Amino acid sequence: MSTDHYPYGGPPWTRPSWTRVSALLAALVQVVGSTAAARQQPDRAALDAAGYALLLLGPALLLLRERYPGPVVAAVTAVTTGYLLAGYPYGPVFLSLGVAVYGALARGCRRWAWISLGAGYLVHLSSSHLLPHDWQRAPGPGPSWWQEAGAAAWLLLVLAGAEIMRNRGEQLAARRLARRQAEENRAAEERLRMARELHDILAHSISVIHLQAGVALELIDEHPDQVRAALTVIKETSKEALGEVRQVLGTLRGPDGQAPRTPAPGLARLPELVTQAGHAGLTVTIETAGTARPLSTQVELAAFRIVQEALTNVIRHSAARTATVLMDWSSPRGLLLRVDDPGPAAGGEGGGSGNGLVGMRERAAAFDGELTAGPHGGGFRVRAWLPDPAGEGTASEKGRSG
Repeated sequence: MSTDHYPYGGPPWTRPSWTRVSALLAALVQVVGSTAAARQQPDRAALDAAGYALLLLGPALLLLRERYPGPVVAAVTAVTTGYLLAGYPYGPVFLSLGVAVYGALARGCRRWAWISLGAGYLVHLSSSHLLPHDWQRAPGPGPSWWQEAGAAAWLLLVLAGAEIMRNRGEQLAARRLARRQAEENRAAEERLRMARELHDILAHSISVIHLQAGVALELIDEHPDQVRAALTVIKETSKEALGEVRQVLGTLRGPDGQAPRTPAPGLARLPELVTQAGHAGLTVTIETAGTARPLSTQVELAAFRIVQEALTNVIRHSAARTATVLMDWSSPRGLLLRVDDPGPAAGGEGGGSGNGLVGMRERAAAFDGELTAGPHGGGFRVRAWLPDPAGEGTASEKGRSG
């Protein structure tokens, strides 16, 4: 038999264990409890085969409540009402009704639950007060409005309890959903951070390798001795890039909270960028204003990557063979970076992904900073303001010093 119509991949008797166990417990309690209660109610009809069948039918219907919560609460209400109309003893026959009501409310079938209980109570009320006394199977001493009020209060108590449990379940589900969404957001942020890191590492290194490979191809016939220098640069650049990629990916493989084996790149490694750019034919001058001071690791990493990406863009997209990097420490609130190339722009396809400027802006924005990039004079300028969380920093310095 196909199981496609069942949310748990099987017929009702293969549902999760709690559904079967709760139905079995309800059947056991109703049969045993009603049998015991019958001894104290001689004025009610004695339990017979039909009575026990009704006591078992309600719990049996509970097996279907996962799939059909609305019809099940209506059917269990009808069975319970029929049991009472037949004059059988009062007792725990209402247990399966309570379970069915909760199942309907928990699955959004509130109208089914309220209408079913209301209709069942009206039928019971009508049979007690409108039917002739001698038509009733177990008439008792006569109708009592106090008893009817008690029955109504009991039904409202069942509904209120089920509503409270439903609300509690919804709150727990909302908390679980919020935790899951927070975890997914953290995972997405981590993936974005790693993608940005890998982009910056690979974009710079591959640009240098690409240029040196082109140089080697041009010199291989006429000046084969100079090819060695180009290949040496390719080897060193690729080795460094592999080391940084391993460092980034190592955060995924190591135990939680384990620090990387090598420190993250910082401003102390700017001379390495200058050397690499020199291998690619770009002369970089580093200028400073103010007194340099230590920054947080993440801010230094962002500053390093911004300079790295800016120089990579000069190598790719500019005909300039010189570039200037300014590090302005004048403000105690953060660091101002500026990378200029005199231009002009190089023709043709630079080979970039188009995500470099986006990544640099995201890095600056992560610290409530700002990055602007665009034509300046005949060349191009990248300007980044990075507040220092350890300083007095606010974003008010964004507009300072152009």
